[in-house]
Amino acid sequence: MPTERAGKGLTERLQAALKGRGQRWTEQRQIIVDVLAASDGHATGAELIERVREQDPSATPSTVYRTLDLLEGLGLARHHHGPDGRETYHLEGTAEHGHLHCRGCGAEKELDAAAAAPILKAITSATGFGADLDHLSVHGLCAACRAAQGV
Repeated sequence: MPTERAGKGLTERLQAALKGRGQRWTEQRQIIVDVLAASDGHATGAELIERVREQDPSATPSTVYRTLDLLEGLGLARHHHGPDGRETYHLEGTAEHGHLHCRGCGAEKELDAAAAAPILKAITSATGFGADLDHLSVHGLCAACRAAQGV
């Protein structure tokens, strides 16, 4: 099942960045970028491998992960760690955000920069440490699970 192609601008930026590093742009890399672009929000590496293999059965997990690492190194993708420790990926271009994970129902919600600003400021004030919002993951209970538990 073919996916929509990643935006022309993104593909051109990737091709230029690779050329500048003496690396090739391949159809397999295009498929990986397209699959990631078609993912709604965040996708685990295992999910991406499965979706890429639907289009190219010869794709190996190492090729997918190397491409994800390359995209991150170029500043074109990001990852965070979910409650189970697995990395989930998304293309850059989405607003910087943190993640809220409900331990009751498993829901995940994005925490936008404005909502996270007081948390990040408090961390910096208390410790001098400047935390990256993209790697901020807060685990707890969503409003529905809190209500169900009478909290």
